Amino acid sequence: MIAPEIVAAIRGTLRPLVPGVTIAVVVAIVGGLLIAAAFLAFVAAHWTELARLLRVSILLAGSLAAYGFGSWFARDDRPVLADLCASVGSIIFGAAIALIGQMYHLGEDFAGGMLLWALGALTAAALTSSRGALAVALVAACAWSSARFFEARDPHFSFVVIWLLAAGLALAWNSRVAAHVVALATLPWWIAAAVQPGLDPAFVLADGAALLFGTGLVLTATPWQRTSSAGSVLSAYGAISLAVVAILEVVTANDFFHSRSLAIGQPAWAIACGVAGAMLAFMAAAMTRRAGPAFAGGATALVLLAAATWTPPQAGEPWLAYALELCAMLCLVVSGMLDAARSRIVAGWIGIAGVIAGITWAVKGSLLRRSAFLAMAGGAAVVLSTALGRLLPRADHD
Repeated sequence: MIAPEIVAAIRGTLRPLVPGVTIAVVVAIVGGLLIAAAFLAFVAAHWTELARLLRVSILLAGSLAAYGFGSWFARDDRPVLADLCASVGSIIFGAAIALIGQMYHLGEDFAGGMLLWALGALTAAALTSSRGALAVALVAACAWSSARFFEARDPHFSFVVIWLLAAGLALAWNSRVAAHVVALATLPWWIAAAVQPGLDPAFVLADGAALLFGTGLVLTATPWQRTSSAGSVLSAYGAISLAVVAILEVVTANDFFHSRSLAIGQPAWAIACGVAGAMLAFMAAAMTRRAGPAFAGGATALVLLAAATWTPPQAGEPWLAYALELCAMLCLVVSGMLDAARSRIVAGWIGIAGVIAGITWAVKGSLLRRSAFLAMAGGAAVVLSTALGRLLPRADHD
């Protein structure tokens, strides 16, 4: 059915498929982990009996052996085992930093040690294209950033440099696994920023979720496959984060959770991030000329507006914040349905369920008033559904 020259052209264009993880590979991974655990247990049992030079030699030999086996597996076309060896080598490097510091009584700086570990693992990831080493680097970087957060009580923006380098590697590799790791690494940084004294965590997290969501939508709207694939991953995490934040805002919106002696608010840099995220979402709508990203931008803006209407907390029931959160989650579901984005649909429904539960089971306020509010919201949704049901068939007919 296909001419020989066409077959040759197809084979020359398409790369061969990478072999997947087979049973033999799984057994080999388990065996390697058992041998590594036995080695570590043996060294730990005789650690105090060994001379310092011998300890350092063992750590160096373990790291070289891990990377040596990784090189051998890479030449033998076994990428999974090669990636595992690079990851083990990165972990041994981190253990060597701690043990050498303990042996030679170096200055105690936990955050500095984590930074050194992160840089070493990131270098290994760049040289070996190891997703596992990239994950180790980002875990160490998150530990470094969190330690600096609680030492200085200020935003640790230096973490962004390492995060951008990791994001660049994920784009260069065109790897969704690496994109997932990079997206997950943003969460600990924003959580550490949100739990600082004098701030309301839910509202600061809303700014972070908005920025992550908007950035992912813009990247998804780009015409390049690499950025579009990474953007879909970031937008998925952003949508789920936005739904979780909406639930937290509803649960913590009641003044029962706030201390009147604290000036609850949001820092200017966090507000700027939230506004930028909403603007990026609307920019994605303008780039694609689709309604899905526009509804996503509306959901982001409504969540941020709900935070603004309740910062600082006022006395009484936050009915406006409740209504804004319900509308935001409905917009998120509509956005997912228009773009066929399952992550947004799931996140929106989770947000709707959580917001309704938060309104119903609040720890303070009249349950009768809450039931009346939910009934009014349900009636408005039915009216909207009826109007859409009449308008959509006409649009299809036209």
